[in-house]
Amino acid sequence: MTDRTTDTAQPLPTSIDATLQLLTGADYVADRPLATVLFLALKMGRPIFLEGEAGVGKTEIAKVLAATLGRRLIRLQCYEGLDVSAAVYEWNYGAQMIAIRLAEAEGVADRESLASDIFSERFLIRRPLLQALEPDVAGPPVLLIDELDRTDEAFEAFLLEVLSDYQVTVPEMGTIKAEHPPIVVITSNRTREVHDALKRRCLYHWVGYPSAERELTIVQAKVPGIGKKLSREIVGFVQALRKEDLFKAPGVAETLDWATALSELDAVALDPATVSDTLGVLLKYQDDIAGLDGTKVKALIDEVRAALRAAE
Repeated sequence: MTDRTTDTAQPLPTSIDATLQLLTGADYVADRPLATVLFLALKMGRPIFLEGEAGVGKTEIAKVLAATLGRRLIRLQCYEGLDVSAAVYEWNYGAQMIAIRLAEAEGVADRESLASDIFSERFLIRRPLLQALEPDVAGPPVLLIDELDRTDEAFEAFLLEVLSDYQVTVPEMGTIKAEHPPIVVITSNRTREVHDALKRRCLYHWVGYPSAERELTIVQAKVPGIGKKLSREIVGFVQALRKEDLFKAPGVAETLDWATALSELDAVALDPATVSDTLGVLLKYQDDIAGLDGTKVKALIDEVRAALRAAE
């Protein structure tokens, strides 16, 4: 998957503060440790490995970098069974067969010439990793390798080779090497451990759940028009909910979805009935939803309001 959000390339940030401003300018509310690691990754030309729970904003970082730096975003969405043909390249076999049939009909007898023709650029289908190695007038693209933990160890080992030299070998054509390495962002939801050898080639950062203050800033930036009281109660409720024994705690993405949903319902504050009716926006497992009956929901709302009053 490729995407170009702007045609004008921007220079890389020259300081941690400039990196923080870059993210803030795209409404990505980051803390200084993340901005520091991101600045160093860009400065040193190293991949950045972002690990954390689903929905905390790891993927968004790559999108923000592409948008603010004016670079092409190339996304490799990982999944179990991902192989070279889906990640790097494959040949357009249908077009090759047509070319062979036409050559036979025309009486072409030079097999070497025919082989050279059908294994040429015009029949090569470039997948994300190969696309990321190609030169671009806007500068090296942003390569997002999303949810690497979903792949198997064999693909991880192959990726290790690619990231070592930023090159791949197409047997029929030779080695293709990047003139300038792409900006690489690798994410993992930690459903399994990624091998240390790959992590050693990256700068690492754990993207955790944000503090209440930062999450409130995110909600107010991403959900325009939301009331101050409602946004504070939403963040307080979600923060309290994450302390409960849940199969999957809500991430920032779920907080934003819930805030948007409650705004669409013209809510001005939380009430037990509305919260219970909209828990499916916030939580994604029935056991988690079933564990929050009306009494528990009311208790959490009361707890949040008491905490907000104490903070005033």
